[in-house]
Parts: sequence; structure tokens; C-alpha cells
Amino acid sequence: MNKYMRQFVVAGLALAFVAACKNGDGSGLPFQTVGKQPDIAPVMLNKELPFRYPPALYAQKVQGNVTLRIFIDREGAIVADSTRIAETSGFTALDSAAMKGSRDLKFEPAKTQGIPVPVSILLPVFFRHPDAPPLAGDSIIPRDSSTVTKTTDSAASKAPAKAPPAKATKTR
Repeated sequence: MNKYMRQFVVAGLALAFVAACKNGDGSGLPFQTVGKQPDIAPVMLNKELPFRYPPALYAQKVQGNVTLRIFIDREGAIVADSTRIAETSGFTALDSAAMKGSRDLKFEPAKTQGIPVPVSILLPVFFRHPDAPPLAGDSIIPRDSSTVTKTTDSAASKAPAKAPPAKATKTR
């Protein structure tokens, strides 16, 4: 699976979650926290998202959404043992790919009054095939490869590929 393929699958995460996190203002963001809501949301530091579309499911044009509950500690590290599937895609391989990729996420921690605080967030990961019909609710996920590339990594290659990466966004 090449770089373009990974970026395509990850575009949804970058679309909403990264945009919200890079704003850095915790206002109105739909994540859940440990304790009270922080003033500043966690900021994702990954330039390329680590979710990988399982090749066998990509070849079959299987699509799905996985929602992960991720705990981010005061240092911005993912507490791997606390990561759970909040909502399954219905496909074990997609769920496993989302869990595996979450281990490599990096964050700047959330902050309250300038002090880093732990937060728990819900992180949807969308696995989409460019040649498969859209799933219900896909109107918010860009399917144009040029938009996807810009969303995930501006320096990324725009060459076509066989199997793209997973997409994800942050939701309630």
C-alpha cells in the first residue's frame, strides 16, 4: 500500500478532527474530557495519519466506520490500554486497523488555564474505497483525491494508488 492510498483512507480524520484540534480553542468541540472541559483542545501532531486500510477488504471495496474512544494523558500521549472501540464498523479487520493505527497518534495535550490536562475523545475512522458507492452520511467526506491529499499532508504525493488509507473525524 503506498503513501497516497494511506492518505485517502485517513482523510476523514484529518477533515474534522485535525481542523478542530489545530484551531486549539476548546470551544464547542465535541470531545469528552476527564473532569471539566479544557480551554484548549488537544492538537494532533501527526503529519500523516497512521490508519491503514486492510488490503483484502480494500480489494473487495468493503467500507465502514469505526469510532474509537481514546484517552490522551497530560503529556499528550495516547494511553494505549485505555483505547476502546466505541462503535464497531461490523468488520473485525477494519476495527483492528483503527485500533492498531491509534497507537501511533501523537498530540499536544489539552490545556485548562495553561496547564496540560488529560482528555478522553471519540475518534471516528472512516474506511472508504474511491470506486465504491458512498455510504449513508458520506456527504461530509471529500472523495476528490486532490482535496484528500491537501487535507492530510500538503507535501504528499498525488499519484494514484491501489488501496488508500483510513479516514477519521472527531465527533461526539
